[in-house]
Amino acid sequence: MATGATPSARRSRRAMPMSEINVTPLVDVMLVLLIIFMVAAPLLVAGVPLDLPGSRAKALPNEDKPIAISIDARGRTFIGEDEVPRDELRPRLDRLAAQSRDKRVLVRADRSVDYGTVLGVLGEVAGAGLTKVSLIARPTNRGGA
Repeated sequence: MATGATPSARRSRRAMPMSEINVTPLVDVMLVLLIIFMVAAPLLVAGVPLDLPGSRAKALPNEDKPIAISIDARGRTFIGEDEVPRDELRPRLDRLAAQSRDKRVLVRADRSVDYGTVLGVLGEVAGAGLTKVSLIARPTNRGGA
């Protein structure tokens, strides 16, 4: 033994097992996941971006995937995310109604869209035989706008 230290003294100088958990890597991973979800969440919104009017009505119970019809600020009509010209709307709705007449239809329209345009789309939906129709609004506590 050149240093004069006993074997037990050398053992105590070695690194002792750490009994604490280092949470820094965990926090780093959680922050990265938070940023990913914050960026991805707006992309998960289905359909066409619209400025919906407000309503105090409660949400309807969710059964199966409904047919989503959207009317944007320029008056363009969409089924899901696919733009459908107004003259092709009724045939597309007829095909969807042939699959199931009990399908729910959710109609979303930008607040700047003319009321007559919304009624025209609702008329096409009713003409196709789809009777479970809901108008979608943004929740609000003030009851309007």
